[in-house]
Amino acid sequence: MDYIIVQAGGKGTRLGYLTRNKPKALVPVENLPMLFHLFRKYHDKKFIVIADYHKETLREYLHCFADVKYQVVDATGTGTCSGIRQALELIPEQEPFLLVWSDLILPEGLELPEGYGQAGKRQDYIGISKTFPCRWSYVDGEFLEKKSYEHGVAGFFLFTDKSKLSGLPESGELVRWMQVQGLSYEEISLAGTKEFGILEEYEKLAEEKCRPFNRIFKKGEILVKTAVDEQGKKLAERECNWYDKALGIDSKIIPHIYATNPLEMEYIHGKNIYECRLNYEEKRAILGELVAALQKLHKSGQAAADSFSMKEAYYNKTICRLDKIRDLVPFAQEKTIKINGKECRNVYFHKRELERKLERLTCHSFCFIHGDCTFSNIMLREDGTTVLIDPRGYFGFTELYGDERYDWAKLYYSIVGNYDRFNRKEFCLDIGEDGVGLEINSNHWEDMEQEFFKLTGTLPEEMKLLHAVIWLSLTTYAWQDYDSICGAFYNGLYYLEDLL
Repeated sequence: MDYIIVQAGGKGTRLGYLTRNKPKALVPVENLPMLFHLFRKYHDKKFIVIADYHKETLREYLHCFADVKYQVVDATGTGTCSGIRQALELIPEQEPFLLVWSDLILPEGLELPEGYGQAGKRQDYIGISKTFPCRWSYVDGEFLEKKSYEHGVAGFFLFTDKSKLSGLPESGELVRWMQVQGLSYEEISLAGTKEFGILEEYEKLAEEKCRPFNRIFKKGEILVKTAVDEQGKKLAERECNWYDKALGIDSKIIPHIYATNPLEMEYIHGKNIYECRLNYEEKRAILGELVAALQKLHKSGQAAADSFSMKEAYYNKTICRLDKIRDLVPFAQEKTIKINGKECRNVYFHKRELERKLERLTCHSFCFIHGDCTFSNIMLREDGTTVLIDPRGYFGFTELYGDERYDWAKLYYSIVGNYDRFNRKEFCLDIGEDGVGLEINSNHWEDMEQEFFKLTGTLPEEMKLLHAVIWLSLTTYAWQDYDSICGAFYNGLYYLEDLL
């Protein structure tokens, strides 16, 4: 079986706000858009994706990020039949194929039936849910419009030949049409499959605190972090190198490291800073301790400054990421964009102004930096002491050392920009006809802004410039969620407007 048709044309109205700006197939589940779980499971197959609602968004998103062979067809008609006839035209005669709904997350252990697709095997299969309710059921070879957990028709069909669907109407319900065709199907159990067609199921998901390139799990009192792709492996190597050096400077501000291949570290009993409700004095005390800890790291060693790393970290990386999503983000072709009622200049038309401003950030020497000290990467133990986790380990082309302002800007990113709430998807993005509205829940640290400048000695204009750049750079890094890509872009423009 080389071909997979994915029905991704539904509006996903039962997912509420999640599909306000994007199709259901792009709603992220466990750090990947739902459609991309199919891509990852069947990475060597040819996908035919049926699009309808926000179809241009889906097309542009796949162009940016899909790493499989695929084609998109625009659905005609309505209901679950819509688009399937067009999709079938792209499958050769007498080729077996899978037809599947985009909101099914299939288990790793699901295998195709033995012998399926081989010459002479003409049996078709229907997936039976077993673990979630379906409106249609399949019992004793018959389709019944009856809700069922044990016999539910789950939106997973294996056909040996597209002729089995000849005569399919452009509109209507696929299963209702199949009910009267007189065809027989073998059952395949979809036990362990998850369906995310309704908001209630989605909101039961545990919060993901890692990116798609790595995985974390607890083993007793040890936290294990493993890479799932080449990007994750490189980042893991850099993280381990950073811990090795930090251990010799101040072991109190990092978790205990037990092993580095894979990374095994102490499980911290405590909370991320953004999760703690603190009064003004508590926040000021913690900020003072945190700044002192970072200053100790910065003073532990120096290296020659590298202007090429400065250019790479602040400008080249940002523009490269922005270039990738220019056709994806609404209004990105406009010279100005109205964001929260403010007319903001579009960075695509002001790249040289941004470049010149960043070139003025001269640096005489690099120092040992954390590289990603947002509140998401800083924890408070139960005794109130701070712990630094998830270091970046590099700056531009330089390992371990970099511009100390990058650390301060990342901290500012949490204090003023509320990055951590954004990262948890605690924001509302409304893309309208003439502009956008973006509201991000607060970390409740904005009142520490002046205290931050006092303690760090940083220049407000420099921090605000780097803050805007970090938001713009987040766009492609947060690729697994369309709303996050757009929200990061708009927020970066909003902060940059006052500095251009």
